[in-house]
Amino acid sequence: MKLIRFGKKGAEKPGVEIKSKRYDCSDYFEDWNRNFFQNGGLKKLKKILKKEKSSLPKVSKKTRLGSPIARPGMIMCIGLNYSDHAKESGMDIPTEPILFMKASNTLAGPYDEVTIPKNSTKTDWEVELGIVLKKDVLYLKNEKAAEKAIAGYCVINDISERAFQLEKGGQWVKGKSCPGFTAVGPYLVTKEAIADVLNLRMKLKVNGVSKQNGNTKTMIFNPAYCIWYLSQFMKLEAGDLISTGTPPGVGLGFSPPQYLVNGDVVDLEIEGLGKQKQLFKAYSNH
Repeated sequence: MKLIRFGKKGAEKPGVEIKSKRYDCSDYFEDWNRNFFQNGGLKKLKKILKKEKSSLPKVSKKTRLGSPIARPGMIMCIGLNYSDHAKESGMDIPTEPILFMKASNTLAGPYDEVTIPKNSTKTDWEVELGIVLKKDVLYLKNEKAAEKAIAGYCVINDISERAFQLEKGGQWVKGKSCPGFTAVGPYLVTKEAIADVLNLRMKLKVNGVSKQNGNTKTMIFNPAYCIWYLSQFMKLEAGDLISTGTPPGVGLGFSPPQYLVNGDVVDLEIEGLGKQKQLFKAYSNH
């Protein structure tokens, strides 16, 4: 299944995409949120689609798509989780996952315009595989248990401001939590629809020029391991979003570095999970 959310920002409704057609599920569900995932919503949705799909209202392709999940309790991120990206960054390959958080109010739709933050000179791109959980977890026993907690996968542009992140002292969160810095979607693809999550092509272009061209197979810590590891330190909740790192080709990794400016267009995609496109605009007081 492909879950979508559609409508104006802040007023999105839950829906699905089936064979390139979009359907409104808001008569049956409030949203694709923690309550939905935690209470067996995916199973209920499957039953409804089998019986009632023909009666669901259709959604126009012209309607805006938001993030395919409602605002999560947490957005947890894994840093330097691709061996080739760690080399690009001149850093040692981690022996344990590097964790950081993004503010949950950074969530944005896959085609939303992104404002380059005030005083930013180093706004960067990162195509990433996202994981959404379907149940609360804490102190999981192993990766097999973690695998059972996965609802599905999605595309994320983990937008980052490198000066805020790396030159201001403290943790990375300052460079990760600017408005609109977590573009998610176009849809959440349920786990069973992805044959091998560790063999998905990942691409990102800026103004039509290829920057990132990687594959999830170079991930150091796989999705189930990341969930298991996180659960040893914190409670993860249904509907939470985990961003699992980026392959090489980020702006910071070029010599000299390359960063986004007013009018730049970023296109990104992950095999089987869809495409995103964002226009970046300079910050304005007006």
